[in-house]
Amino acid sequence: MTDRTKRTRRLACWAALGLLGTAVLPSATASADPTAAPDDPAYDVLVFSKTAGFRHDSIEEGIAAITQLGAENNFTVTATEDSTAFDEANLAQFEVVVFLSTTGDVLDDTQQAAFEGYIQGGGGYVGVHAAADTEYDWEWYNGLAGALFQSHPHIQPADVVVEDRAHDATAHLGETWQRTDEWYDYRTNPREDSHVLASLDESSYEGGTMNGDHPIAWCKEYDGGRAFYTGGGHTEESYSEPEFVRHLLGGIRWAAEVTQADCRPESGYTSLFDGSGTEGWSQAGPGSFSLDEDGSLTSVGGMGLLWYETAEFASYSLKLDWRMAGDDNSGIFVGFPPSDDPWSAVDNGYEIQIDATDADDRTTGSVYGFQSADIEARDASLNPPGEWNTYEIRVEGERLQIFLNGTLINDFTNADPARSLQGHIGIQNHGDGDTVSFRDIRIQELTP
Repeated sequence: MTDRTKRTRRLACWAALGLLGTAVLPSATASADPTAAPDDPAYDVLVFSKTAGFRHDSIEEGIAAITQLGAENNFTVTATEDSTAFDEANLAQFEVVVFLSTTGDVLDDTQQAAFEGYIQGGGGYVGVHAAADTEYDWEWYNGLAGALFQSHPHIQPADVVVEDRAHDATAHLGETWQRTDEWYDYRTNPREDSHVLASLDESSYEGGTMNGDHPIAWCKEYDGGRAFYTGGGHTEESYSEPEFVRHLLGGIRWAAEVTQADCRPESGYTSLFDGSGTEGWSQAGPGSFSLDEDGSLTSVGGMGLLWYETAEFASYSLKLDWRMAGDDNSGIFVGFPPSDDPWSAVDNGYEIQIDATDADDRTTGSVYGFQSADIEARDASLNPPGEWNTYEIRVEGERLQIFLNGTLINDFTNADPARSLQGHIGIQNHGDGDTVSFRDIRIQELTP
């Protein structure tokens, strides 16, 4: 199935459910369960578990868990260990192919070529655990998986550090995820070419050999398709752990393009808000933000502005995660002078809007009142209320680029001499009834 077909199916489903272009949206209460997934369009998943080396006892539990996820989340599951399933016509039926603890050389040259064509046509890959112990001599697969298995210590508990809490595979987790598994070391570090979702704290267990930087789950756009990998899933018990099963579901949903995320590699950012407190920030005007147990800032009342008073920024990439509860309103302000009056930011800076239903130049992805986002690109990249989204707001001189979940949706140049894109940054609490949450606000200053 092509990339365009999958996107059209997803948007049509959202429209039918009232998630696009209307105020008939899920309530905050309906989105409160962090392990729940929303209604998704129907799609099809192939689970491949052929082994030409070590065979994991947990494969059957994994198939059963994914099959149950499919029954609960509107996707069909076809499980096979027959490598002849990898031909062009058969693969075209599926949005996602899961390599479930495959090992060794499992596909011949013709089957490998068919799978490469499937990914190049927009297909999705999910690798689980020993999927990294597969096809060592196939360079393309090495790139798809992100890294290959080197060794492992004994099964033991470890602390998993959740680096990205906006991706659907990790948004339900806390900052630290404590669980027991067989923890792989990899031959290379995937961080340079993949977006790391979670890593291991090597001080929390014995035997880690990746020098303190030990990714264990990641995602990436690859050769026209999407690739997600998780190192968990060795033990049979993994597939009865709600948090791990939800993690696996999130990877499948993202690979199928029913949810969006910024899976570009990321490094070099400095945290402005990490969930532990608001030191360096100041509230201007009425209302406030609550600091929630999950490390989010949630707007309360308004209209006011929580702004970062510690520093001004001139050339930078600002990233932050945000979530609407329903038909809500907020925004991120850039390029304003220090002031305790929130209207100073309105009059002197620019607002990157968050709003599900306003006019084109005043809705999500717009530079409020000045320039609409590319609405088609915005709609294809936007997660619905109740799910997290990621903005990158990139300022270089007087040029402002807005990326939503990794996709460029607006490219604006300031031509007003009375305004500037350089200055302070802030997040808006818009008013009673407008509930928007923010997480993981970070910045990287760029060389002019």
